[in-house]
Amino acid sequence: MDFGAVLQTNPPSARAIQLAKLAEDHGFSHVWTFDSHLLWQEPYVIHSQILAETRKITVGPFVTNPATRDWTVTASVFATLNEMYGNRTICGIGRGDSAVRVTNGKPTTIAELRESIHVIRELANSRPVEYHGSTLQFPWSEGSKLEVWVAAYGPLALKAAGEVGDGFILQLADVDIAAWMIRHVREAAEAAGRDPMSVKICVAAPFYIGDDRAHMRDQCRWFGGMVGNHIADIVEKYGSKSEAAGGAVPEALSSYIAGRKGYDYNEHGRAGNTHTDFVPDEIIDRFCLLGNADEHIEKLEQLKALGVDQFAGYLQHDNKEETLRVYGETVIPALADHVTAKR
Repeated sequence: MDFGAVLQTNPPSARAIQLAKLAEDHGFSHVWTFDSHLLWQEPYVIHSQILAETRKITVGPFVTNPATRDWTVTASVFATLNEMYGNRTICGIGRGDSAVRVTNGKPTTIAELRESIHVIRELANSRPVEYHGSTLQFPWSEGSKLEVWVAAYGPLALKAAGEVGDGFILQLADVDIAAWMIRHVREAAEAAGRDPMSVKICVAAPFYIGDDRAHMRDQCRWFGGMVGNHIADIVEKYGSKSEAAGGAVPEALSSYIAGRKGYDYNEHGRAGNTHTDFVPDEIIDRFCLLGNADEHIEKLEQLKALGVDQFAGYLQHDNKEETLRVYGETVIPALADHVTAKR
């Protein structure tokens, strides 16, 4: 299993770069950043500096969207970074949440998401693509490689992830829900004639090493609110029935947002925000990884058994360095494939 660290690009930008370097030092393979240009600093500028100050880490947005940039601009960023730093980028993409809602926009359609994935991937892999009635290609790009991983919750987005994504990003670490989501993605891939195991699986959630359960929950309660935004969209479209009753998502997702009264994007993704009281402790425990190293390892082994290729941990809390240290010294080695020097 690979490990990623998910950062917000809050000022000072040097802090995100420092944490990215620390993550690499502790054995993380990926550093992801939020991409919401009004709430936080522009990620791709910071990605360039992270790549310059690290050796092997792969960097990408978690997640970008098709609405806030022209797709050819997004592809150009990746192809340029790959030329500069040797194919160390990855693209996480979804329909759009804070980046579009803060500007009074709406998430894109699944059709737009699909088309954007195709255009971005072809151009960023140094290939020609049809776009707005013309065949386009970067004449300066050669040998660039980019995978596009799709963030999804709802049935149509899960289907798209399986049909066109190089990877699937699930932003919660509940084992039962992860099994349900992964199954739908794999089935969609197989129905599309793809090898279902070719779609890489990334589970992402806040991770906090500590022993004060109440404090850890308060530091990570924001995550239930963020997930609730996406689930509210699904419930609005399909109704509140659980999957067992013919709805679109498992009951654990459709039921916990009943007390949701709205969302303030000024506090999006921030520990201690004031609008996520509706998120119960049970959901935090199920969606996140909290506790000592053994508790993290136990849950990660369950996720690994489901076929999860990467765990990406959100570092939006007050114990960043210690969590990275314990992962580097204890958790990551425990999940590694062990090779003996002599057999």
